[in-house]
Amino acid sequence: MRAVRLPSSRAVRAAIVASLRHGDATLDGTARACKISTRTLQRHLGRMGTSHSAMLAEVRLNIACRLLVDSSKRLSDIARFLGYTNASSFSRTFLRLMKVQPVVYRQQQLARKRERQANRRRTCAIDC
Repeated sequence: MRAVRLPSSRAVRAAIVASLRHGDATLDGTARACKISTRTLQRHLGRMGTSHSAMLAEVRLNIACRLLVDSSKRLSDIARFLGYTNASSFSRTFLRLMKVQPVVYRQQQLARKRERQANRRRTCAIDC
C-alpha cells in the first residue's frame, strides 16, 4: 500500500472555492481536485473533526459575507455563484447561520465601513 499525501484544511477549502467557480462543489469534485479518493477525503475530514458539507457551508458563508460587503451584486447573482438554487434558499441559509438577513448584513457592514473611514479621516486631520 502506498502512502497518500493528505491535503491540509486550507488546501481542501481552496479546492472547494475552485469547485464553486466551476459549478461542481461536490465531494467528488473536491476529492478529484485534491487528487485523492472520495472515501479518503471523507475519512481525512472526519479525523479533522469536520465534513465536506460543513466546510462547503463555511466557505460559502465566507464568500457570501465578502461579496455582500465588497460588491454591489444582487442577492440572486451571489446565490447563483455559491450554488444555491435561488436567492430565497440562500437568504434562508444565511439567516440561519448569521442570525441576520443578507440585505440587513450588507447595510450594517457598509455602515461600519463608512464609520471606520470617517474615523480615519478625523484621525488624519488631527495628526496632520
